[in-house]
Amino acid sequence: MRLTPRTSRLAAAVAATVAAGAVITVATSADAAAGCRVTYSVTSQWPGGFGANINVDNLGDPLTSWKLTWSFTAGQTVQQLWNGTATQSGAQVSVVNAAWNGGLATGARVSVGFNGSWNNASNPLPTDFALNGVVCNGPVTTTAPVTSRAVTSAAPTSRPPTSAVVTSRPPTSAVVTSAGPTTSTTGVFNQVNTPSRVRAAGAAAQFNWPGVYFEGRFRGTGVGLILNDSNNDYEVRIDGAVVATIVTPGQSTYWVNNLSNAEHTVRLGKRTESPWSVGEFGGLVPAAGGAILSTPAARTRQIEFIGDSWTAGYGNMSTTRDCTSNGGLTRNSNANQTFGAITARGLNADYQIQAWSGLGMVRNYGGQNTGTQFRDYYDKDLMALYNSAVWQNPGTWKPQVVVVGLGINDFSTSLTAGEKWATMDALVADYKTAYLAFITKLRAQYGANTYIILTYPDLSYQTTAFATSIQSIVATRNAAGDSRVKALYYDNNALGLDLMGCDWHPSQHDEQLLASTLTSFIGTLPLSW
Repeated sequence: MRLTPRTSRLAAAVAATVAAGAVITVATSADAAAGCRVTYSVTSQWPGGFGANINVDNLGDPLTSWKLTWSFTAGQTVQQLWNGTATQSGAQVSVVNAAWNGGLATGARVSVGFNGSWNNASNPLPTDFALNGVVCNGPVTTTAPVTSRAVTSAAPTSRPPTSAVVTSRPPTSAVVTSAGPTTSTTGVFNQVNTPSRVRAAGAAAQFNWPGVYFEGRFRGTGVGLILNDSNNDYEVRIDGAVVATIVTPGQSTYWVNNLSNAEHTVRLGKRTESPWSVGEFGGLVPAAGGAILSTPAARTRQIEFIGDSWTAGYGNMSTTRDCTSNGGLTRNSNANQTFGAITARGLNADYQIQAWSGLGMVRNYGGQNTGTQFRDYYDKDLMALYNSAVWQNPGTWKPQVVVVGLGINDFSTSLTAGEKWATMDALVADYKTAYLAFITKLRAQYGANTYIILTYPDLSYQTTAFATSIQSIVATRNAAGDSRVKALYYDNNALGLDLMGCDWHPSQHDEQLLASTLTSFIGTLPLSW
């Protein structure tokens, strides 16, 4: 199976040129008298398509198999679904369990995700959810999507993202581009917690690794997020639910309003790659009558993800391998929805993502940019920015698990004339030497107790050198007494990866499967975290 006919991967990581598209998140939740509860959310939306997630809680007797049904009301269709098998007849959709998730205990939850199509005019909530014929949630409230407004000194050139989470009132969001502070009055680091590689810039934080995130707490009916970034896209979560995608905000304060007047959590996560440009977060602003609360506690579990485009989330929100007509690469990439981020959230772990599409351990994709590899940037706080420096670990980043995925770019394309290596054997020798040195570096940074997992997918269509190299590296470390270096093979066909992301990259379907595989593997390790 092909992994990637990529083009210009090194330069593709950065530009965010797509106009802001609508993203609507809706959710309903109510105890069902007959034993089930459904929470439906639209996690992303683009012209003609959308992604959605459905959580089903079994409030009745244990089940050995299940069938979830619902009806669309505006012509939507399910195009691709994971964690089950879907059929659709007109508006009626039926999803039956996969082979591995049919058992559903009392109080247990199963999640189903899918990508669908819509008419670009209306994408209302489905109705009449039922589990094995039992109606869930009672009547489903079909609240119309909330349209956001832009407050500017001049007419906006594109519509800002929209978002909604159904609580007591649907929240609204607005982008303020002409007014508001450039940083919070107390400083961003007094308001939020972040495990990510960031640099203080006065009262603000600068960053550019993919997947950087900040978490805070506030009380009140709304919160503003102060941003200065014309290149990247962001994901906003309130109380754990995605409520907005912010597309290249520039210097602005992005507001989420009309929440219940209570305590809330807020999470801002960077979706995109930008090795040569920096984003800046100035902190939080409470709505009138509200307050920013003390920072949430850091999690005790920590995982670091190191890799290339598979780790960065390259094109993982797309449902087609050709992304020239569905918003482009940047709009279809989301580091917050990678297998790493999904795994960490599922394990209640903080995480870092150090990843750069197209770079390899010793050789980049297609032999490009010779003399520069991922290892040259791994230590940096701001990747390839002109003033990037070695990141200074504040002493709080001590991951119990490090997951490394480097080698696809080294081995997925044939050697060409003029490259350093005349033969595959020569490339393998350099790769193994560099990888072993990199593991030694990680071991020195994090100590002898950290588990280091080397991951590799199937590249047998091109070469078996990748797989045999990883196995040899692990065997060498184990023979030297380092038993906490492990290998994890992603069997593309056995897992059912469709690689429907941009340029043959993992899709959302695949990210879920990879996360499940990695989570299960981590579960076999004798961790005391």
